[in-house]
Amino acid sequence: MRKWWLFFLSLVCLIVLGACSSGQSSTSTSGSDAAEDSEQNSETSGTEEEKLEEPIVIEHAFGETVIESKPERVATVQWGNQDVALAMGVMPAGFSAANYGVTNEEGMLPWTEEKVKELGGDPTVYQDTDGLDFEAVSDTNPDVILAAYSGITQEDYDTLSKIAPVVAYPESPWTTPWREQIRMNAKGMAMEEEGEQLIKDTEQLISEKTAEYPEMKGKKVVWANFSADDMSELHLYTPADTRVSFLTEELGMQYPESVKNLIEDESSFSLSLSAENADVLNDADIIIGYGDESLYEAVKADPRLGRIDAIERGSVAFIGDGTALAASGTPTPLSISYTIDDYLGLIGDAISQIDE
Repeated sequence: MRKWWLFFLSLVCLIVLGACSSGQSSTSTSGSDAAEDSEQNSETSGTEEEKLEEPIVIEHAFGETVIESKPERVATVQWGNQDVALAMGVMPAGFSAANYGVTNEEGMLPWTEEKVKELGGDPTVYQDTDGLDFEAVSDTNPDVILAAYSGITQEDYDTLSKIAPVVAYPESPWTTPWREQIRMNAKGMAMEEEGEQLIKDTEQLISEKTAEYPEMKGKKVVWANFSADDMSELHLYTPADTRVSFLTEELGMQYPESVKNLIEDESSFSLSLSAENADVLNDADIIIGYGDESLYEAVKADPRLGRIDAIERGSVAFIGDGTALAASGTPTPLSISYTIDDYLGLIGDAISQIDE
């Protein structure tokens, strides 16, 4: 009986020890689950912290866009919008290839490529010369799409909005000045303060550079594009165009009233002028346009265009077509800093011809 009693006690002890061991294992597993729950809660809390205190509302030509959380992934379409994000230290997940100027194999202009390398990113660059590549934009999985400077249509906007909130241009296509381009795109990224700082830094740069060319202030300028294939007509950019607004607002130049009087739609960025009416350009101190020396010589030899005062005296700043400087005519914060020395030098040379 004593043996049986000892055996019984031993069995009870084994059962109790087994139960304790099982209890410890259960406690350990519960602790692990609690840690995972805590980590998940922490991640959830982090996501909630990205939620903006108040939604950002951006008004534009197609209505308004509401941003409720700070975007983590940014995509841009068409011209220059990626430069705003890059200048603010944000690497876009994707952006459009440049369709004009000197670009690398991926379609980046030199200032864009330089900043991408500096930030160390690998963005998707999509082609949209024949229309927006909506699938490519969607594949970047953006939280916001920047298009403050663009020519997107209502249909484009509606399709893009199915992918992510879209920051469109404020009033009319291809007319958003560089400051407004920065403000709108920065707002779309929930980085308004950083956007204002970028504007101040760019303004400071422009101010320092233009101080070296005091003779520019007050000079009358027209941006006119000629074609050697057809001298019967020329193409002018209006004050609504960002190329012209940069000359007047940043460099202190003026747009001739005689040309302003020809503009019927103030929101339009360009107009065509018959060579028969080219004498209205006589009010311009200098003419800026895309072209080279051979084009200038052809215009100078034309019986009507060659009689324009600025053409006759040589106060012309022709910018090599398809060059980096030509592409910077539509300014972005990156293109301004990259080309301003060359640009001001070219304009300064043209002004020097006025008094000769």
